[in-house]
Amino acid sequence: MGFLSVLSMAHKWIEERAGSGDIVVDATAGGGVDTLALAKLVGPKGVVYAFDIQQEALDRTHDRLAAAGAHRQVQLHLMDHAGMTEAISPAHRGQISAIMFNLGFLPGGDPAVITQPASTIGALQAAMTLLRPGGIITCVLYPGHPGGDTEAAAVEAWAAALPQSEGQAVLYRQPQRSAAPYLIAVERRKSS
Repeated sequence: MGFLSVLSMAHKWIEERAGSGDIVVDATAGGGVDTLALAKLVGPKGVVYAFDIQQEALDRTHDRLAAAGAHRQVQLHLMDHAGMTEAISPAHRGQISAIMFNLGFLPGGDPAVITQPASTIGALQAAMTLLRPGGIITCVLYPGHPGGDTEAAAVEAWAAALPQSEGQAVLYRQPQRSAAPYLIAVERRKSS
């Protein structure tokens, strides 16, 4: 038996912290795989916010959700993830149980359109303000594509600098493969 893939581990950690009726976010909708997993997790009484800067990604996500009958509780937003706070209902701020990031580029899309370090760091900072105590951010990083290594280093530095009074960060990685995808997760500190 091998280790879980980074994406499977991200899903596992989210499943441990979010459930039926919760509010969750897919910060990078892409092809909709994570959005659908989140929609199934929170069920019809939950809410999923999904963001992407490419209409093609949102179209793929919509089609995947519709095919599974899980599109009613999902709000798709054509916008940069750094602006997610603007699209999320004020009533949901501080109530979100999980926020997923799956960085890089849209598989099968234009590989020149990639997530950018400055925008991603802004989105991560916004995500921390949206999480409920005990909520989780997962961030799958892809250092093996052009620009991915710079973004991965920026996210890792952000997580390392996060005050422990705000949250705890973990790293899930294969140290023998420096270009392999890896996962950083942050759990927001529970109120004392």
